[in-house]
Amino acid sequence: MAAQVIPYVPNPVLGAVQQSDHPEPTVTTVLVCDSALLRIGCKDILRGTPFAPGVTTSTGDPTLVQDAGSEPALVVIEASQNIRHLLEVVRQIREQAPQARIVVLGAQYDLDFVRLGHEAGVDGFCSTASAPEVLIKSLELVMLGESVLPFGIVRSIMDEAPQNQAQPLQGNSAEPKLSELTACKLSAREAQILGCLREGAPNKLIARKLDITEATIKVHVKAILRKIGVANRTQAAMWASQRLPNHGGASVNV
Repeated sequence: MAAQVIPYVPNPVLGAVQQSDHPEPTVTTVLVCDSALLRIGCKDILRGTPFAPGVTTSTGDPTLVQDAGSEPALVVIEASQNIRHLLEVVRQIREQAPQARIVVLGAQYDLDFVRLGHEAGVDGFCSTASAPEVLIKSLELVMLGESVLPFGIVRSIMDEAPQNQAQPLQGNSAEPKLSELTACKLSAREAQILGCLREGAPNKLIARKLDITEATIKVHVKAILRKIGVANRTQAAMWASQRLPNHGGASVNV
């Protein structure tokens, strides 16, 4: 009997992958992968989880996700191809399954690829070097509506900030950045949330830190993106890393 397909609902006690005699409801998942070894490894890691791939295909298949039987909720794509081809694959999947969440799985990324990937429709970027439990948790976050980036990318965003940002109180070095914030008419709360986005914090963590609801955070994030003229959270983080003083946003350490 085929497993029931329902929208993903996280298990609050989900830890290591557990096997059960009774099939768990699953997320309709398609794995798009050209590497036989990676395909076998992913299927083995995801077996017994809500994300066990029901269909595997290659990036050269023109139908891609159409063999899933129903529109997939999650598509995981191997990122070993050249960037142009991979982005075309993402756009094709987005056309075939507009509601699906798309995750790219690769060995390494650069900021330009992340930016272009988000613009094409990628919801999350996962590393092949991650532990299996990290991959599974990342997929959970993506299915909950969050964007996922490897820490190395977040660190790169921070490292690209101007050197004089490290000493915002010396002279007038911070004034141009603060002037830009004023020109964008960001409220004090929006500036706080923008600082959290710069650190790569998800909405749930920001809401807990600032003691407001996630729905309110989403409204603020939309307003921030509109005011600073960017398309997504990653671009907002890059924008903020170049303009916010080190202490310009709320700390999200917990």
